[in-house]
Amino acid sequence: MQLVKVGTYLALFTSRTLSKNNNPIRIIGHRCQTTLANNSPGARLTVIRIPRHMQRHVESVKQLRGGKASVNTTKAGKLLIQSKNPELNQSAAYTLGKFEQPVLSSKGWKHNKSYGDYFTINNTRNVAPFVLEHHEEGDAAPEGDAAPEGPCAEKREALTFSRLHLCQRLVETLASANITHPTTVQLQTIPKVLRGLNVLCAAETGSGKTLGYLLPVVHRLQAQKALEEAEADSSPPRVRALVLVPSRELADQVGSVARGLCAPFGLVTKTVGGGRGVGHIKNVLKGKGSDLPDVLVATPGALVKALRRRYLDLSELRFFVIDEADTMFDPSFCGMLETILLQARIASGPAETREGPGAAAQLLVVGATFPGGVGELLSKVTDLGSVVTVKSKGLHCLMPHVKQTFLKVRGADKVLELHRVLKVLQAEAGGGGSALVFCNKAPTANFLSYSLEELGVKHLRLHGEMMAGERAGIYRSFQKGLTAANVLVCTDIASRGLDTTGVRLVVNYDFPESVTDYIHRVGRVGRAGSAAGGGGEALSFATHPWDVELVQKIETAARRRTSLPGMESEIRQPKAKTLELEE
Repeated sequence: MQLVKVGTYLALFTSRTLSKNNNPIRIIGHRCQTTLANNSPGARLTVIRIPRHMQRHVESVKQLRGGKASVNTTKAGKLLIQSKNPELNQSAAYTLGKFEQPVLSSKGWKHNKSYGDYFTINNTRNVAPFVLEHHEEGDAAPEGDAAPEGPCAEKREALTFSRLHLCQRLVETLASANITHPTTVQLQTIPKVLRGLNVLCAAETGSGKTLGYLLPVVHRLQAQKALEEAEADSSPPRVRALVLVPSRELADQVGSVARGLCAPFGLVTKTVGGGRGVGHIKNVLKGKGSDLPDVLVATPGALVKALRRRYLDLSELRFFVIDEADTMFDPSFCGMLETILLQARIASGPAETREGPGAAAQLLVVGATFPGGVGELLSKVTDLGSVVTVKSKGLHCLMPHVKQTFLKVRGADKVLELHRVLKVLQAEAGGGGSALVFCNKAPTANFLSYSLEELGVKHLRLHGEMMAGERAGIYRSFQKGLTAANVLVCTDIASRGLDTTGVRLVVNYDFPESVTDYIHRVGRVGRAGSAAGGGGEALSFATHPWDVELVQKIETAARRRTSLPGMESEIRQPKAKTLELEE
């Protein structure tokens, strides 16, 4: 018996095999060749060839056993994942196999020696997808629009609001604000709302969902008002459209947008929010010399108070909008939302939304994420089969046009690291860049505010434990640049729906408690209407082991190019209730 090395194999041959027919044997591998011959002078040479793929397989097995990386994830071109350790980089051109496990940059971040490690998810697009894509196949153009003919038939011209069958005066109002081209979400949503359908709009943050429901609502309200004026209808004023939002700041913002759209038609828009007392609500809805608003933007708590004191009647409601649905269907708001929904008559189809006696309210549910209990609650007020879902392609995915960096840092070092980042932002933007700094709790926001004040950083502070009078106008001042402070230290109260087109940087001083919160926070940059179609950066500090677990989920989704885990995106039929039999 004799042992022979063949390439990277060890071949075991017996004397019978080696001396078969008294011929010498040559075994040829990929890198070497070995000849075994007897002393016979006239023997014929026999060749054994080892397949190249078998050679490579053995080499890869040896590399795995030796602890070396077996898969090279870097290729020429732009990097998708850029890590402190270059061996863990992943190029934008590389695609993981279906059963291939990604090698994470944050794999060892639970160890104390990982402090200072970082990785970046680079932006692979320069502008937001919902801004770049002006039409969607099959549902982009409104009904009745003919496709272009000729050699350019495959390249449709960018649609404008004038082709969405909106009234000309409304289109001119948008043009005066330099808004001419609808986003992908608006192209899909507006025609469905105009047809009287109950719509669930699920789209990424910053994609223009507010205009997606306000434009068709205002269009139909002005048409109804013109009809009433032509018929000399002297019926008392009543609320026609109700928009529910989770916070006072968002109510003020949506109300401001609605006023700008309603003003040319003489439609009245008013806002009510919590924290200002029942007297304020009464003055808004039943004040002397003031008509009941056509469009009412309200928070759930304030609206429940108005309904209980009979300051408001929803019997004539024609539009019921639930904005930021993931927050509104949260247990903290769900009870109040159910009370309000039962006070209104929600339509079960387009036939019931037509104007006239007995018309019902059209339901519009809007959000970037959806909890699992949406269908169970809505099934109490309408037929779920009548709800049409408009779902964005980028829903629940990391935004490809926003650069996102993750840094493992000690809790004691976060203030100084934040100060360094803000100084860099100010230097790069020439003092014009603004930043949002998110904390999980109000006491943390207070502590950070005092720390930045000692470091000489001009900033504003906003959280839910502040008095209503103190909160009023803070975000508006920051949004419009009315103060010298370009940094806002806040909690998640500023992460839902607020327009932040001027923000260049989002910093998660405290890592968000859920993937949903992460989506909303990072969604404050790269919004529709931002410079160059959206963009910006996000920086997240990871300190605790539970932070690292969420970071690993986000990094895995980025490397696999899949949606983030644990997210709901559809209205599901409620499960049949199980009746417990008693003996």
